[in-house]
Amino acid sequence: MRRTLLLSALFASVATVSSAQADKLLEELDDKSDKKEAVTNTFKATRIINSSTVENLAAGVLDFRILHRFGRVSDGVDNFFGFDNATTRIGLDYGVTKWLMVGLGHSTLYKSNDAFLKAKLLAQKTNGTPVTVSYFTGMSIVGDKAPVLPPGMEYYFTHRLAYSHQLLIARKFNSNLSLQLMPTLVHQNLVDSSAWSNNTFALGVGGRMKVSKRMAITAEYYYRVNNADMLNFGAKTYNSLSVGCDIETGGHVFQLFFTNSVGMNERTIVNQTTDTWEKGHLHFGFNISRVFTVVKPKEFQKGNSNW
Repeated sequence: MRRTLLLSALFASVATVSSAQADKLLEELDDKSDKKEAVTNTFKATRIINSSTVENLAAGVLDFRILHRFGRVSDGVDNFFGFDNATTRIGLDYGVTKWLMVGLGHSTLYKSNDAFLKAKLLAQKTNGTPVTVSYFTGMSIVGDKAPVLPPGMEYYFTHRLAYSHQLLIARKFNSNLSLQLMPTLVHQNLVDSSAWSNNTFALGVGGRMKVSKRMAITAEYYYRVNNADMLNFGAKTYNSLSVGCDIETGGHVFQLFFTNSVGMNERTIVNQTTDTWEKGHLHFGFNISRVFTVVKPKEFQKGNSNW
């Protein structure tokens, strides 16, 4: 009888301990499932194709970036399918902090110079904020010769300027799919105000779909809400559409694509795209970059014994 009582007490103790451990494990799993963690790598580069993404360079990192757009593929053999002429933008982007990025560049198209600032306002989190939101603002200056204006009109330096503002709203749905909305405002100081507004409103949409470990399909499109019939030096303009792929190579992303835009800042993309997919006026292009660490993070600096 005494042995039976001892065994019963022992089993009761074991059951109590096991129950307590199970309850603790369930509590830990519940805490983990409710934990809010920042979602990373919504995109693999700071640009989808032409457009900026919500991704920023790390603080202290400098990105030397070359953007290249060849001539029309439809020009055929006479122009070696566009390879005989090209438009190039050379730029430097820099991560000031983990949430602030700046950049500047020069483009051969209209000999324009541009600068921008991008600030991350919200970060997508698991079980938390559903999207990442960044604010982008830029300015461009045309360096070409002054255009011919109607008699009596003077061409001032301020006429060369244009400004752009974008709200970048992105969501990473899973490890393969990310989408981004881009409400955009482009202000040009010089337009024919009798026909068009100085302010062009557009809605951009872009995305990235991973198809293999190192490759993803990308696309972006801008729909102009107003100024859809705007002319650019007498030529009809169209909405910008680009389709391409990202290829990851040793920590870098090499971007190849086809686009109807040869411009590489917001003014030229939204307001000065004079080619169209409907007529087969496509341009092959690529984006490449080389990243340098200018300022090392504190944890990697000399004298820190933890690394």
